Amino acid sequence: MAAAEPTTPVVIALGSNLGDSLAILSQALEYLTENYGLHLIRHSHWYRTPPLGPPQPDFFNGCALFHTHESPDQLLHCLWETEQYFGRIRTGKWQPRTLDLDIIFYGQEVIHTPHLTIPHPEYHRRAFVLVPLAEIVPDWRDPRTGVTVRELRQQVDCSGIRMVKDF
Repeated sequence: MAAAEPTTPVVIALGSNLGDSLAILSQALEYLTENYGLHLIRHSHWYRTPPLGPPQPDFFNGCALFHTHESPDQLLHCLWETEQYFGRIRTGKWQPRTLDLDIIFYGQEVIHTPHLTIPHPEYHRRAFVLVPLAEIVPDWRDPRTGVTVRELRQQVDCSGIRMVKDF
């Protein structure tokens, strides 16, 4: 019997503020598992969060822990294709969107390429990522700093974040 191919734990942040956001977010998790072979380990609740940037509807955000066989670049392309499938049109930074998917962690790797930075370069400053992230992987250590997600979450203002729904 052949050994199982090793997988890498990855954390994906999900967000939406256009369309039926809660349905889109749930369907995106299913789409990723059915179409790209990501194995969903656990996910957070959904949280309603105020937007960054120009006036627009509130976002719904959450995080999910998967295992994957995909390389970081392959995973990024899977996420882009999934966003496009759900109607995302890239119009610029901090714009409304049907679906936003970001790789927060890819195992304990630190990656800097022209199109991909892991860990996500801004996650440690964003309550809309840290609140759901701390729910699913509180003891995960940032590979750059060694600080846990729980500790990072305690360092940001989370007053605008409200849990809205279980999956």
